[in-house]
Amino acid sequence: MPKVKTNSGAKKRFALTGTGKVKRHHAYHSHILTKKTKKQKRNLDHSAIVVTENMKQVRDLLCMR
Repeated sequence: MPKVKTNSGAKKRFALTGTGKVKRHHAYHSHILTKKTKKQKRNLDHSAIVVTENMKQVRDLLCMR
């Protein structure tokens, strides 16, 4: 049986924390920033944790069951 490959897009977008949770970046922070307020851009700058409803999908893409 061949090895299971990690999804290339997922490994660029997600990172593991020390406790095994999956970190992600906020969307809407790459372009068209002139119409967004400072507060909005500042809040989008932080990392977030993947919600539990999506955790199985992300773990499957990262091949970590």
